[in-house]
Amino acid sequence: MAGADHLGVSVSGTIGIADVVFVDGALDAADRDRLHGVLVDPLLQNGSWDTPTSPGIEITLLPGVTDSAAGAVRHAAAQLGVPIDGASTGRRIEFDESFDPSVADAIVRRLIANPVIERWSDGTIEPAHVDEHLDATSPTAATTHIDIGGLDDAGLVALDRERSLSLDIEELRAIRDEYEHLDRDITDVEIEMLAQTWSEHCSHKTFRAVIEITNSDGAEGHTDIVAPLLGQLRECTDSIAADFVRSAFVGNAGVIEFTEGTTIALKAETHNHPSAVEPFGGANTGVGGVIRDVLGIAHRPIAVTDVLCFGQPTLALSDLPDGALHPRRIRDGVIDGVADYGNKIGLPTVAGAILYDPAYTTNPLVFAGCIGTAVARPLHTGPFPGDRVVVIGGATGRDGIRGATFSSATMDATTGEVAGASVQIGDPIVEKLLIDALIGAEDLYTAITDCGAGGLSSAIGEMAEGVGAEVELELVPRKYAGLAPWEVWLSEAQERMVVAVAPEHLDALTRRCSRVGVALADIGSFTGDGRLVVRHRADIVADIDTTFLHDGRPQRRMNAEMPTPNRTERSTRSVSNPAAVLLELLAHPNIASKASTIHRYDHEILGSTVVRPLVGAAGDGHADGVVLAAPTAREGIAIGIGVNPWYGLHDAEAMAYAVVDEAIRNVVAVGADPDRVALLDNFSWGDPRRPSTLGELVAAVDGCCAAARMYNAPFVSGKDSLNNEYVGSDGHRHAVPPTLVITAVAHVPDADMTITPDLAEAGNVLFLIGETVTEFAGSHLDMVIGAPVQPGVVPAPVPDAPADYRRVHAAMRAGLVESCHDVSEGGFGVAVAEMCIAGRLGATIDTLPHEDLVTALFAESCGRLVVEVQPRHVAAFLRALDGRALRIGTVNDRSMLEIVGIDPLAVHELVDAFHRGADA
Repeated sequence: MAGADHLGVSVSGTIGIADVVFVDGALDAADRDRLHGVLVDPLLQNGSWDTPTSPGIEITLLPGVTDSAAGAVRHAAAQLGVPIDGASTGRRIEFDESFDPSVADAIVRRLIANPVIERWSDGTIEPAHVDEHLDATSPTAATTHIDIGGLDDAGLVALDRERSLSLDIEELRAIRDEYEHLDRDITDVEIEMLAQTWSEHCSHKTFRAVIEITNSDGAEGHTDIVAPLLGQLRECTDSIAADFVRSAFVGNAGVIEFTEGTTIALKAETHNHPSAVEPFGGANTGVGGVIRDVLGIAHRPIAVTDVLCFGQPTLALSDLPDGALHPRRIRDGVIDGVADYGNKIGLPTVAGAILYDPAYTTNPLVFAGCIGTAVARPLHTGPFPGDRVVVIGGATGRDGIRGATFSSATMDATTGEVAGASVQIGDPIVEKLLIDALIGAEDLYTAITDCGAGGLSSAIGEMAEGVGAEVELELVPRKYAGLAPWEVWLSEAQERMVVAVAPEHLDALTRRCSRVGVALADIGSFTGDGRLVVRHRADIVADIDTTFLHDGRPQRRMNAEMPTPNRTERSTRSVSNPAAVLLELLAHPNIASKASTIHRYDHEILGSTVVRPLVGAAGDGHADGVVLAAPTAREGIAIGIGVNPWYGLHDAEAMAYAVVDEAIRNVVAVGADPDRVALLDNFSWGDPRRPSTLGELVAAVDGCCAAARMYNAPFVSGKDSLNNEYVGSDGHRHAVPPTLVITAVAHVPDADMTITPDLAEAGNVLFLIGETVTEFAGSHLDMVIGAPVQPGVVPAPVPDAPADYRRVHAAMRAGLVESCHDVSEGGFGVAVAEMCIAGRLGATIDTLPHEDLVTALFAESCGRLVVEVQPRHVAAFLRALDGRALRIGTVNDRSMLEIVGIDPLAVHELVDAFHRGADA
């Protein structure tokens, strides 16, 4: 009802919602009673075996979409000894007689069902069974041979469109030339495998491209060559040479070692396009995939993070582009998906952010991160010739077909109609079994990788590089019959890992998997001949030289037009009622409370969350970062996030500096050592083939590398997600703002000395670290009052910030700091207000950090922290800071925020605004 109201659909009367379980089999009364006992909770539910006769609409999944609940029903029936032939699940919606049928249809279509994965019908519906008329010998199981030799460019482009390959013409020509040289047709298995391996998603071809910057110095005809972007990031990390880095930009995740004997794996991924067409499944499997990335570097996952970017939840339905889900529905589905996976698998979701902007309306961004730990040991160096190719985990179905190429394409109004096979549905319980099977079994395998984008083709293809492998697809466990060989090879069905196992260890690993209840299939061997041979029964359906598979793709050559941001002409702002604007900022969706979302996640499971996402007197203040530490450990790690795409609209390079600074500032604020910080980078950009867009990307990488060197903080892993654009019903392309997410993971020397942002005690003294400058471009003040034609400059890098952070950390280690909060979105005024909200105490600010009131309150200059100090420690604190701290006021017990030059505000007014904005 509430959702319909938010979307402007008039609703009266009542709506009933029921879960439906379809069971196939000849069940007697006793069988039904036993199943009823596990399907229906008598304290919360009523259940009946009767077929409904009242008016209603029933919804069930489309054929081929994973139905995890049905799997649980089948498992329960087997445990109870109830003989069923099959099961599926659905939902039933019942409206009272006052409902207009057209309104009922609108509610189902816009709020409840998703045609990408579901179908629905008035009355009752019969569940569909995938290809139930097919068996393994059906014609659809055959391999297709494609005569690619001799195709001209038009023919290659037609083939690309027909099979949704998303390849460049140069790449298509390279494939054609290779098979002309081999003097044979290409199979559908081979061309699909090449498309996935060479996709932007898997091969990072823009980040590996040769980039030309034409006329960068104004001289006609002059061209500068930019080193490949990925190489720049790697070289940056190598030049920093941090002693805690164990592995960077290699394998599934980066590996660091802050505390001797314990390594930490770090990874963050994106799942943007899937979340646009099926929000729950897209976010759900995004979390599952990044957990497997950490598992794929032989580490036990201990926590997950999420950064989510949505369109405005108040968008009118009339303004929604064709073929797109409403931002509110996307948001609710994504948050449900994140919560479902983390909570069910038993991992805390501990850090993140939620951003809103109209440019994310049809292309949400979903960044999922994971952190894992392991006892320090050498990384696996296999596979070796003779090792077995072993798949562990879930069965293979049609879900996730061509997911890698789908993620590399621009979406349009038909995306939802054609993306059904690209949608994956997760099963976190199976992934938990994978973790139980593989953690502790590190000596039983020589190599391991996640079976993610590209499915078996990418996982086995990557492992076989330079070694070679031969596999038999008939041995791959399947959810149902009728899959073509290329579908088995390309499917991105979830919860699967591939391991290389020496023959003498296969029995031990098989027993281990059997004991925890996870499936294992031995499907082939690593050969040592450098060829990847895929068989389907007696037929060879693919035979590719791994050198061509991985090195045959032509290197892209791209042109970039570098941006020319304004960095000199500053622009001031005028505000008639600063107190009212401060309340508006606190209520802005980007700043307002995220407690309702955070409470969806179990952020304390495993008992290691020392600093939680929510802190303070009422448990509703936002922590800057979070701290994790094992219950028996003194040391811990802090996690902080930096993201601000609105700066990128004005100055992509400065944005990169700013978000690196924000991520590091967040971990410093909770007690982490600024000299022991590792970084993850995640770029979500528009189409890089547009020179101006690529220029912004080049500038952002420049900023990342320069900032990393300035803070001496290496990048250890990253991910780029490009082509985040949508062709709307107006026929025009719309890109997301240049969005760079930086995750900082830092060493906390003493988890008992962490700091939070809630004001601690009246009478304490408040200090501001860092300089405040007139910098408003991309600011949240402009979002509230409107940006001028000349917005001014983006917050600039602060060369003194690293030294300031070291001084603050030293003061924290000396016990001189009571609370600390970073200054970010909304500026200094918002930061102090948030400290008041968290501590439910007031503050008297009698000294402003800038002579201009609006700059003092609302500029978002980098490198700043507000610190609370007891009066008896003020002298020692100032010595620790070398005098680089501005005394700005004191904490009061009057529950008032009193800032010189503006009207005083009661703390309860701040709290009300902060929570009011969460209801948007």
